[in-house]
Amino acid sequence: MPSDVSRETLTQAGVHVSRETLVRLECYAALLLRWNRTVNLVAHADERDIWTRHIADSAQLAPLFSPQANHAIDLGSGAGFPGLVLSLITGIHFELVEADHRKVAFLAEAARVTGAPVRIHAVRVERARIEPAPVVTARAFAPLSKLIRVASPLLRDDGVLLAPKGRNAENELTGALGEWHMQVRRIPSRTAREATILMLSEIHRAGAPERGTV
Repeated sequence: MPSDVSRETLTQAGVHVSRETLVRLECYAALLLRWNRTVNLVAHADERDIWTRHIADSAQLAPLFSPQANHAIDLGSGAGFPGLVLSLITGIHFELVEADHRKVAFLAEAARVTGAPVRIHAVRVERARIEPAPVVTARAFAPLSKLIRVASPLLRDDGVLLAPKGRNAENELTGALGEWHMQVRRIPSRTAREATILMLSEIHRAGAPERGTV
């Protein structure tokens, strides 16, 4: 039976899911905690607050997806945040890119147990060869300038990069704007007071023609 606490945590993050989806998320959380005893997936201090710090924090990106988005790419998926969580909530197929083979093993087992619609790529992001997607996500992966550099080839011309950032979001954005031109939307996080979700589109390198122009 799904936990009322789990559902309430997601609701506070602005996400409403079916009973079936909540059960799958709880199976995923239980598996993560079991694996975390031997594989460093999340900080041990975070285990007691896994739903707020990681699952709901990832889930809050779901309402930002366009209804037309039918697949997405998650960079540096780690334990499945946010990509695997979002695949369960949205039903959208996700390409998960993760180089750490222990984390890849966990992602494969989590996908098997939950039936998440994902494909896992056990490579460094820079070496990923994936068809560009309308949405690219990345959480705690890299400073924004580097993230944009590796994400840009994987993002469709009309696509959106969703990048949750902490208290240094504005500093990272200022640095990135010296190298990249883009449309920026800032969305306050529902799970961390000082955090911001950066929603970036129309990305092109400074001094280069905009995408779709000659």
